[in-house]
Amino acid sequence: MKVILRKEHEKLGNIGEVVDVKDGYARNYLFPRNIAYPATKGAMAALEEEKKQAGRRIAKELKGSEKLAAELEKVSITIQMKVGEDEKLFGSVTSQMIADALKEQNFNIDKRIIELEEPIKALGIYNVNVKLHQNVSAVVKVWVVRE
Repeated sequence: MKVILRKEHEKLGNIGEVVDVKDGYARNYLFPRNIAYPATKGAMAALEEEKKQAGRRIAKELKGSEKLAAELEKVSITIQMKVGEDEKLFGSVTSQMIADALKEQNFNIDKRIIELEEPIKALGIYNVNVKLHQNVSAVVKVWVVRE
């Protein structure tokens, strides 16, 4: 029986693929769990339309991410921290602090897409990577200064 996958399945394939499985496996496992649906002519036509719409949506998201990345490349933020002896910070600069500083400059960036390789624990200038899309990332310059 041919089925169209609704969800990614490690043994069968990715979303939208048409795969051939045994009838019982499809009826008793894939259909009840909404992992797949039968590959009828109508479903195939709907799948093609969904693929076109998904392609347009992904292209639009990619274009928006590239535009935002170009704007973020020009941005530099300053974070003031309390400093102890030997220029060491009390605590560290977190991705939440960077997200809040970007929000002050009208960039609504989620802290989960800010990639800190290691915590920032000293004064200085750092380049922080922001992953906006699967293929698009930007580098934001972060200045950590004495309060």
